[in-house]
Amino acid sequence: MPMQPNMKDLYSDYLIAQNKHATATGLSDILLGEISHDKVTRFLNGKLMGSKDLWNEIKADVRHNENKDNGYLALDDMIAEKPYSDENEIICWHYSNAKNRVLKGINLITAMIRYGDACIPVGYEAIKKDVSYDDPKTGKKRRRASIGKNEMFRNLVRQAVLNQVKFKYVLSDSWFSSNDNMNLIHNELKKQFIMGLKANRSIALTEKDKLSGQYEKLGSVSLEDGTPINVYLKGILFPVQVMKKVFKNEDGSEGVLYLVTNDLSINGEQIFESYQKRWCIEEYHKSVKQNASFEKSPTKTLLSQLNHIFCSLLAFCKLERLKLRTATNHFALKYKLILRSNQIALQEWKKMAC
Repeated sequence: MPMQPNMKDLYSDYLIAQNKHATATGLSDILLGEISHDKVTRFLNGKLMGSKDLWNEIKADVRHNENKDNGYLALDDMIAEKPYSDENEIICWHYSNAKNRVLKGINLITAMIRYGDACIPVGYEAIKKDVSYDDPKTGKKRRRASIGKNEMFRNLVRQAVLNQVKFKYVLSDSWFSSNDNMNLIHNELKKQFIMGLKANRSIALTEKDKLSGQYEKLGSVSLEDGTPINVYLKGILFPVQVMKKVFKNEDGSEGVLYLVTNDLSINGEQIFESYQKRWCIEEYHKSVKQNASFEKSPTKTLLSQLNHIFCSLLAFCKLERLKLRTATNHFALKYKLILRSNQIALQEWKKMAC
C-alpha cells in the first residue's frame, strides 16, 4: 500500500507554494484529487496543534544554531487582518498600534530566537477574546481576553527558559515594557532585557530620590543622545540604564526612541545595536503573511483557524531553513516559485491556444 502523506508537511508546503487563497479544494486540485478536499478539511479540524507542537518541530534547528552568538529572544505581536471572516474568539477587533485604529483580524504574539542570521519562532499564542460583556457606554456586546498580551508575554518567556533556549537578552518594544514583565525577567528568571520605553514613564535619578518618592517623567529629563544613565523606574526596585536615541523618519521628521536595560555593564552603542536585533521579528511578520499564507485561509471553525496558524508558522520555519542553506531571503525564494508557476502557465496557455 502507498505511504499515507504527512498532512502537516503537505499542507505547510502548500501554504508556501500557493499564491492566492489556501483552500482544501485548492490543495486537492493541485494534487489532481489524490488527496480529497474532505481529507484536508478533516486534518484542519482534527487534533489541535499549537506552540508546543511548533517547539517539537523546530527544537533541532534551535540546538543547531544556538552557538552562533549570545542569542536574542525577541517578542512582539501582529494583527493579521480578516475583515470578511465571521467573528469569533480569535477573529475579532483589536487595536493596532501601527495603524492607530481598531482592526478586525487575528492578533498573534510570538517569541522568536535569533542566532546570527537564523530567526526561529520558539513559541506563540493567539489572543483569545473569550469573555463577552455589555459595554456600559453603548449597551452593545463586546469581547475581552481572559489572558492579556502581557501575561502571554511572560508565559512565552518562561516557556523559552523551561525549554532551555539560550539567549542573552529579551528584546521588546515599549508595549511590553511593563513593571511586571521587567520584574519577571530580572528577579524570577535572572535574565537581561533591552526594551523600548515610553516618554511618560516615571524615573528617579538617584537611589535617594527613589526612597523619597521624587520621580520625574523620562521625557522631561535632559539626556545626551546615545549616552545611557543609571536610574530607577517607578515600581522597579533594581537600577536600570535608560538612553535616548534620536533618528530620522522616512518623511524627514525627527523621532526619539527611549531604551531601558537591566544590564549596567554595556554602553549606549551596545544597547542600540542589541535592540536592533529585534528587527527580525518585524521581518517575520511580513514573511509569514506574504510568503506562508497566514492571512489567506477561508477556514470557518476556530479549530481549523488555529491549525492553519500553526501550519503557517511551520511554513515560515521551512523557508528559514532554506534561507540559511541558500543565502536567499524568503521573498526571493517565493518569487522563484511564482516565476516558475507563471512560466508553466504561459506554456500551457500556448498549448491551449494552438
